[in-house]
Amino acid sequence: MNHFTIIGAGIVGLATALKLNENLSKRDAFGTEAKITILEKENGVSKHQTGNNSGVIHSGIYYKPGSLKALNCINGYKMLIKFCDENNIKYNLCGKVVVATDECEIEYLKTLYERGVENGLENLKMLSEQELKQIEPNVKGIAGIYVPQTGIIDYKIVSEKMKEILISKGVEIKFNEEVIGIEQHNSHQLIRTKSNKYETDFIISCAGLQSDRVASLTENNLNVRIIPFRGEYYKLKDSAKHLVKTLIYPVPDPNFPFLGVHFTNLIDGGVEAGPNAVFSFKREGYTRTSFNFNDTFQSLTWPGFLLVAKKYWRTGMGEFYRSFRKKAFVQALQKLIPQITESDLAKGGAGVRAQACEKNGGLVDDFYLIEREKVIHVLNAPSPAATASLAIGDYIANRVIKK
Repeated sequence: MNHFTIIGAGIVGLATALKLNENLSKRDAFGTEAKITILEKENGVSKHQTGNNSGVIHSGIYYKPGSLKALNCINGYKMLIKFCDENNIKYNLCGKVVVATDECEIEYLKTLYERGVENGLENLKMLSEQELKQIEPNVKGIAGIYVPQTGIIDYKIVSEKMKEILISKGVEIKFNEEVIGIEQHNSHQLIRTKSNKYETDFIISCAGLQSDRVASLTENNLNVRIIPFRGEYYKLKDSAKHLVKTLIYPVPDPNFPFLGVHFTNLIDGGVEAGPNAVFSFKREGYTRTSFNFNDTFQSLTWPGFLLVAKKYWRTGMGEFYRSFRKKAFVQALQKLIPQITESDLAKGGAGVRAQACEKNGGLVDDFYLIEREKVIHVLNAPSPAATASLAIGDYIANRVIKK
């Protein structure tokens, strides 16, 4: 029997298991002789990045044509919509606007439009100031792009449905099993958790915020380290929800892999404002006071992060300032909607993004995988990984079968 083990039950790990099961079942060489197990250190699925994001179905407009992000986002988008239709999962393709508030942003706005067209998005529209007002009457901007493909969803519900389907197909999901060791033998691999040992033929790690640590169990001298960035949200009070009709995004800074504070409608009827991007002193730290010595030490001693911090320390300090000063956060939001006031915002949630940072100081902007004979490590899968999860899973499944 061929045994495949996936480490991590976030949406990428779950989608990979789905696609692996689907693809293996089509091949006579494996058939019913294949077994898939998922090991997850938490007590349920999608407890971290997947379960704490803003629930956006991304269109693929931001990503460099030909990149893994672009290819998998477009394909994954179609797969996700099909999956939701087949399983009666609620979503809403409400569209979004990307807003330029300054003349200096116009050139990059045009670049985004061209990327979207090249990536195959249909019915994109460049907006004048007047046209922008027709879609979002309360927005202050001089130009924009309307992206009809963007939508909203609850990825926790998607993940739970994936879990349900996987269990029905005989896939084992073992919770509370944190992987602490991997031994490679000639005939098999041995995975050690804090309480058990598992023999397997092939390992796929989709460990998110712990991805570099899991990868280091089989790889020496990794060139990347996960640096955690917390994104904090406010929620608009009911009295202010009318100010936002769709999703409203600023033109992003091309030097950073973050999209800037924006307004997002939620599938449950709420409206979020945010997130910022604050260095987190704990990989799974969702509050301002979260701290873990080992996590902090590993980040602050990574040469690549020190280079990033040296170059962009002003931006980083600005993010911290906005984190502790609600007024500063509101001022950032007012660039898009001037009517927003501090009294319109209630405290929201937070998520932590696993950002891979290279040793030479580069922030990895694309999906990044390491492939070996019997192991595949997913080392960087930030947004739009939730949207792209089924496409990423399909790509990995095909690579596994070829190996």
